[in-house]
Amino acid sequence: MPKTEPRTPGADLPEHPTFLWESPEPRKRYDVVIVGGGGHGLATAHYLVKNHGITDIAVIERGWLAGGNMARNTTIIRSNYLWDESAAIYEHALTLWEGLEEDIEYPILFSQRGVLNLAHTLQDVRDSRRRVEANKLNGIDAEWVDAEGVKELCPLVNISSDIRYPVLGATYQPRAGIAKHDYVGWGFARKAASAGVHLIQDTEVTGFLTEGNRVIGVRTSRGDIAAGRVALAAAGHTSTLTDTLGIRVPIQSHPLQALVSELLEPVHPTVVMSNAVHVYVSQAHKGELVMGAGIDSYNGYGQRGAFHIIERQMAAAVELFPVFARAHLLRTWAGIVDVSPDASPIVGLTPYENLFLNCGWGTGGFKATPGVGDTFAHTIATGEPHPLIAPFTLDRFVSGRLVDEHGAAAVAH
Repeated sequence: MPKTEPRTPGADLPEHPTFLWESPEPRKRYDVVIVGGGGHGLATAHYLVKNHGITDIAVIERGWLAGGNMARNTTIIRSNYLWDESAAIYEHALTLWEGLEEDIEYPILFSQRGVLNLAHTLQDVRDSRRRVEANKLNGIDAEWVDAEGVKELCPLVNISSDIRYPVLGATYQPRAGIAKHDYVGWGFARKAASAGVHLIQDTEVTGFLTEGNRVIGVRTSRGDIAAGRVALAAAGHTSTLTDTLGIRVPIQSHPLQALVSELLEPVHPTVVMSNAVHVYVSQAHKGELVMGAGIDSYNGYGQRGAFHIIERQMAAAVELFPVFARAHLLRTWAGIVDVSPDASPIVGLTPYENLFLNCGWGTGGFKATPGVGDTFAHTIATGEPHPLIAPFTLDRFVSGRLVDEHGAAAVAH
């Protein structure tokens, strides 16, 4: 037998790919500093470059890019909100989702498989039908389907009349769906970095540099950085930063739990949500069932939740989808949702010149990603709120011009 040379373990494996973006040392000054390297921060950087020609930008993230709520959501995308103001911004986002792969030149696995919002009571039915008609007036694809229609769209749903919360029907938005959240974050980051945007990770913003009523930079764990404009896209942690300036931002942060099952064959063709029993379900591209629940009621920044929420979530899921009783739970996690008093976002100007605010998206942050990136970039570049986010300014809580979306946002998405 010929003598063979000993092989090095792993020698036949492909080389590790290069990173999608660089991790540069921060400069002393930028035209724009964006605080928060999640979906909203990265999308804002992309649209500042694309639409306004601004490239001297730093996105500062205290952890790793897209590692917060962007990596901890259930990826549902829809635009069927009740009020004109909400429907407009989410529909703008959905329209951008439909062309996002081509825009950022990166696969995001956007799947327009439709979303069903179940109705279990007569009041649910009335509210749902009202929302469908409001959607139609705003040019949004929406329809009402009865229980048999629900069964036709998703055969796994139990429409028996002898369960605790029988399915009486549902709203349905065919253009809604899901996308691969990690790919969305990576695609925006790669596109921004290729334009010269500095993506600075493992760097915490601890405060602001000010001159009178103007913000002129940020204090970070790696030193001070001057900026012409500072944009906050830090979700639930926003108020910890604005508190240092004496700006009261009315948001509360709660854990929102989700979980996935083991990998399964394709069995669940659409997205099903039930606010009454606090569960929503889709099937990811790899095959795992992705399920969300209602928020944990306590305030906190912990990225895990309480067991009793999972228990109720599983009880609701098994009642609606009896076949799920045979699926095995793989892992659980929680994101941090920042909720405003009217369940709508807070976006726009602040009492400080050159400081811009984007927070309070609650459970709607992921689906809004390209839409708020586009409109927030416009606001930063021009100094004036984009018309689509003008209704969501901070001062509405003083004027009383609220946009109450508790009905359409409810406890989950």
